[in-house]
Amino acid sequence: GLRGIASVLVVTAHICRSLAPHLVAPSMSDRGPATLFQLPFFRCFVMGRASVAVFALVTGYINSLGPLKKSRAGNADAALTGIARSAFRRFGRFMIPAIVATLISWLACQFGAYKIAHIADSQWIRDSSPRDSTSFAGAVYDLFTSLVKTWVDGGNDYDKIQWTLTYLLKGSMMTYLSLLALIYVKPRWRMLILVGMFLFKWRSGDALVGFNVYCGILLAEVSIDPDVVNFMSEHPWFQAVTSSSLIILGFFFCSYPEEHPEWASWSRKMQDLGRLIFPHDSEYARFYPGMGADALTTGIMFNPTAKTVLSHRFLCYMGRLSWPVYLIHAPLIRTVLTWVLFGASVRPSRGKDENGNEMPPGYLPLAKPWVVMFAIPLFYVFLYRAADLWQRYVDPWCGRVTQHFEDLVFRDDAKAEKPQLPS
Repeated sequence: GLRGIASVLVVTAHICRSLAPHLVAPSMSDRGPATLFQLPFFRCFVMGRASVAVFALVTGYINSLGPLKKSRAGNADAALTGIARSAFRRFGRFMIPAIVATLISWLACQFGAYKIAHIADSQWIRDSSPRDSTSFAGAVYDLFTSLVKTWVDGGNDYDKIQWTLTYLLKGSMMTYLSLLALIYVKPRWRMLILVGMFLFKWRSGDALVGFNVYCGILLAEVSIDPDVVNFMSEHPWFQAVTSSSLIILGFFFCSYPEEHPEWASWSRKMQDLGRLIFPHDSEYARFYPGMGADALTTGIMFNPTAKTVLSHRFLCYMGRLSWPVYLIHAPLIRTVLTWVLFGASVRPSRGKDENGNEMPPGYLPLAKPWVVMFAIPLFYVFLYRAADLWQRYVDPWCGRVTQHFEDLVFRDDAKAEKPQLPS
C-alpha cells in the first residue's frame, strides 16, 4: 500500500509542478504569506521527492526479506541461489518495461502528440516535452540515444523522469551485493554491519538511494528478528508512542521545500539543523525527504493500525500498479491532460515590437477553473485504467521475455526452481 500512495504523490507532484509551481517553495515570497499546501505536513501531498526515497527503501526491503528469512532458517545456500537469479532477472524486469514506455512516447512524439505541450503556459510541461525528429533516420538515432542514456546518465529525452531508474537499479544491485557478502553472517553482526553501511552512505552524501536502501534492508532484518518482535508485543505503549512519533517526524522531514527554504521560519530552522547533521555541500532537499521516508516507514512497520490501513485491498491494488503508473504518467500528463487543459485555448496576441513587427503569440493559457476541477480527477481515473491494462498485458509479456532469456543463458541446474509468471 505504501508504494501505491507514493506513486499517487509522484503524479500529484508533477501535476502541481505543471499547474502550480509556486507550491515548491514554503511561501509565496520571502517571509510572505503561505497557502495551505505550502505549510508543513500539508505540502507532503504535493511533493514527490520523498516518494523516490520510499521506492529505494522498498527496493532494499523487498529484495532482501526472502533471502534473510532463508538465512535465519539455516538455508543460506538456497538464499544465494535466489539472490543470483533475482539479480539477473531484475535487469529484465526493470529495463524492458522502461524500453516499452520510451518507445510509446517516441512514437507519440513523432506523430505530433506533444505539439500542444510545446506552447502551453506551463514551464515544466514545455521543458519536459520532446520535439519530433527531422527525419526517419534521425528519429531512430534519437530513440537509440535515449534508450542508452537512460541507463548511463538518466538522459532520456522522451521521458525525462526515467532519470531515477538507473539509481533504483543500482539500489537493487547494492542490495544483492550486500546480501551476497552478509548471508552467512550471524543476524546480530549483520544488523551491526548494516547500520555501519547506512552511516557510511549518509556520510558519503548518497541521499537519493544509498542510505534509503540500507534502511530497507535493516528494516527487513529487524522485522523478522524474534527479540525485536517480542519486545514490541510485550511493550505496546512503547510501540505506540515510538511508532507514532516516527510517523509524525517523518512527515515533517518530508515537508522540507525543494526551493527557497529561507523564505519561511520553519524551513530556515530545518536548514540550520541540516548544516549540523548533514555532510558538507549536501543537497538538503534530498536528505530531508530521504530521512523522512525512513522515519515514516519505520514508524509504520511498528504501528499495527497503520499496517492495517496500508494493507487494505484498494491500497494494495494501487501498490501493484505503482510501477506502470510511474512509467506512463508523465507522457500522459504532457499529452492527454495537456490537450484537455490547454488545447481549447487561443494563443494571446503580444502586439508589435518597437520596430513595428508582429511579435510571436503568447503561450496557450490554462482552461477555466471548473474545467481543471473536473479534468484532473478524471485524468487520475484514466491513468489508473491505463496502468491496469499495462499490468494485465505489458507486464506479463515483459516477464515472459525475461524468463525466456533466463532459460537461454542459465545453466540447467539453476533452472530447477522457476518463478510463476502471471498469466
